[in-house]
Amino acid sequence: MSLKRSSGAILHPTALPSNHGIGDFGDEAYKFVDFLEQASQKYWQMLPLGHTSFGDSPYQCFSAFAGNPLLISPEKMVKLGLISQDDIAAAQEGAGSQGDISCLNSPYVDFENVIPYKNEINSKAFEGFNTLKNSELFREFKQFCRDAKFWLDDYAFFVSYKNRLITERRHEDCDKDQNKEFKAYADAYGKSMSDELLLDTYYGASWHSWKNDVKHREKAAVKRETAAMQNDVEYIKFIQFIFYKQYKELKGYANSKNIEIIGDVPIFVALDSADVWAKPELFDLDTEMYPSFVAGVPPDYFSADGQLWGNPLYNYDVHEETGFDWWIKRIGHAMSMFDLTRIDHFRGFEAFWAVKNGEKTAENGKWVKAPGKMLFRAAERALGKLPIIAEDLGVITPGVEKLRDFFGFPGMKILQYGFDEDMSNTNKPHNFRSANVIVYTGTHDNDTTIGWYNSLDEKTADRVRRYMNVPGAEISWDLIRLALMTNADVAIFPVQDILSLGTECRFNTPGSAGGNWSYRMKHGELAGVHALRLRYLTEIAERAQKREDVTVNC
Repeated sequence: MSLKRSSGAILHPTALPSNHGIGDFGDEAYKFVDFLEQASQKYWQMLPLGHTSFGDSPYQCFSAFAGNPLLISPEKMVKLGLISQDDIAAAQEGAGSQGDISCLNSPYVDFENVIPYKNEINSKAFEGFNTLKNSELFREFKQFCRDAKFWLDDYAFFVSYKNRLITERRHEDCDKDQNKEFKAYADAYGKSMSDELLLDTYYGASWHSWKNDVKHREKAAVKRETAAMQNDVEYIKFIQFIFYKQYKELKGYANSKNIEIIGDVPIFVALDSADVWAKPELFDLDTEMYPSFVAGVPPDYFSADGQLWGNPLYNYDVHEETGFDWWIKRIGHAMSMFDLTRIDHFRGFEAFWAVKNGEKTAENGKWVKAPGKMLFRAAERALGKLPIIAEDLGVITPGVEKLRDFFGFPGMKILQYGFDEDMSNTNKPHNFRSANVIVYTGTHDNDTTIGWYNSLDEKTADRVRRYMNVPGAEISWDLIRLALMTNADVAIFPVQDILSLGTECRFNTPGSAGGNWSYRMKHGELAGVHALRLRYLTEIAERAQKREDVTVNC
């Protein structure tokens, strides 16, 4: 894949400012596109946009295809005539456990209170939609349902049935066999919390607790339950329709400004997902539908024990038999959404780390070969040239590099990793072996550049300063400048680095629980002065988009 010399920024939409406790596809998203244009940037990189599950991680979702309902903009639904400003005000009055709307103005996303608040607004919009049965919007909805049928029907049933059990199931209904089954589920995810909270999570989340005929997706059972939940299923489909309608309008606006969207696709899917429930044959599961082995990575830079993700592994024999049809649909779906797609943990397409289910850490695993070359060849035959970025961080072997280079996928370099004493470290700018690289100051998994720099020992910090010939007073901008000046095709930096923010604004700490994914920008924090500075450096580095008519508002 050939990329022009350019640059961009990472900002997950949930981190945008808003009056609803979480960022969305509303006006602030459009303002961010305008900022990128003013700053002569080419790319807006996002994290996965999926419907997040327990833990709120965009890398653990209920579906590989469905969008996150929390990203739907209430204001844009007002413009469609689905809700009124009074409906929003009424929902805001009841927001929070004590009716305290401070949860909507918190500097961090308060998922516990934001989720029911946004659900209330989305439900009200569905009521409004049901009065528009003969409208153009309703015809658009029906077309969307036809186009997305291959994943939408299973997902809508899955979420509807899950939601129904949240209200129906009670702890006292759990017999010993159910608790035994639950323990297997908990072990699969490596949970470490109270049984009471786990049971809440279990009955709100895991399809392993469902009635056997529904759990095993028997046609008569699915038909019976679908009929009983007809309105609920329709609601879930409606929410997905609105999500994709709003997202594609935003992407269209970005593309009209010559801004391209970089998306993100996790290599694995969650055990508790519509994908695994609907197509268990595609995954390596035992007779009880639990993984024999789970995904993770061995000890690395981020964790001395490795990372135990808990995702089920793929049954690649079945994928081969089907011509990798599911993967072709998944990659094709990403191509319809994004201009470029970063595939997380690309290393797993050459070989993946398999950990026996029940292990407490990822230390005791084994590498298992994967048919990555056959998979991507099948995808290229079906879809054409693949606009994929390979997240090739961590333990990278010649085999991984060979797979990446065979398809011409650009790899990634992280400047924060490039200041150790290892002369062969490929993250050092002078060791970049080709321009087919995306260079980052850091990613969502790294500390902010200021947080990283402040954590260094003095010897390493001195090496950082000497390498860039700077005093270190503006280290985040120093690293942005270094990224821009490298020979990498594309330079990307988190918004937190543009804003010179510290560790308190870190987006994720791998291997940790709690506090992740919740960073939010403040209203007006990203200003014209930032756009001017970034534009100046981008022009000096000869990465600027030609936009002579763009003015910067200071």
